[in-house]
Amino acid sequence: MKKDDIIPWDWHRILFGQAPPEYLIEVFLRTSLIYIALLVIIRAMGKRMGGQLSISEMAIMVTLGAIVSPAMQIPQLGLLMGVMILVCALVFRRGVSLAEFSSRKFEKISQGTTQMLVKDGIIQIDQLEMAKVSRQQLFAALRDENVFNLGDVGRVYMEAFGCFSIYMNAEPAAGLCIFPPSDTSIECYSQRIVEEHSACINCGNVAPGAQESQTCEACGSDVWIPAAVSVKYDLIDK
Repeated sequence: MKKDDIIPWDWHRILFGQAPPEYLIEVFLRTSLIYIALLVIIRAMGKRMGGQLSISEMAIMVTLGAIVSPAMQIPQLGLLMGVMILVCALVFRRGVSLAEFSSRKFEKISQGTTQMLVKDGIIQIDQLEMAKVSRQQLFAALRDENVFNLGDVGRVYMEAFGCFSIYMNAEPAAGLCIFPPSDTSIECYSQRIVEEHSACINCGNVAPGAQESQTCEACGSDVWIPAAVSVKYDLIDK
């Protein structure tokens, strides 16, 4: 469209563009047919497309939007081209799934690996950095499962597709409280301070004594707070 063709407040151009009003009926038909084809293709890709998505599945989902848009809106393009591209996306997804099933090495490259973020109540700082997850994101995932003390946690895994898997200790012990830092009025809720035990605020490692400026053996931090234990559990001194 040339500059001279743009007339301010031209409502016909604003609403219909350069196409005649009757083209809206064709757009409706195009959209309906492409939508049906898209549903069929996604259904053929498997149930995973409707759940937590892996990296390759997310890439396919993002690509699908770019695939179907031109076929629905541009009159110069036919529907068969859009459907053919959808079929290509299906073949690609099925091919990747087959390759991942056949080769664990390829699966590791395409999907990534599971990372252990918490082990026996202690945050694995190096794994947290590799997963690009902040402490507050980790704590939010734990609080979502009604976990408010790292001492209750045996393992936290971050799955390859980004989901947290949380496993509790059979016998929870003293640990770091993980209430939201902005809510100071809830710090002692359901928690009991453990005398002569300190928790590293960086990783949650618990050590006897006040510690003060002592260096944490697990992460090297020197910032400590009093350790606590969930009140529904009895602390077993070791």
